[in-house]
Amino acid sequence: MTKEFLNSFIADESGQGITEYGAILAFVALLVAVVFSFAQGSLTSAISQAFSNVVNQLNKLNSYTST
Repeated sequence: MTKEFLNSFIADESGQGITEYGAILAFVALLVAVVFSFAQGSLTSAISQAFSNVVNQLNKLNSYTST
């Protein structure tokens, strides 16, 4: 009975997908951290400028729709 349970436990692959997604997410987070550390602030200002541009465009769109 124990050997049968152990074999079915080893053969069971449910949950494998979530583990793989977790590993991919950890890798991407590590990659982002490395990129930010090598960019030394220049990437931060570029991202800030990009978000500012998006906010400005959304504000313009909002002013067009409210008039």
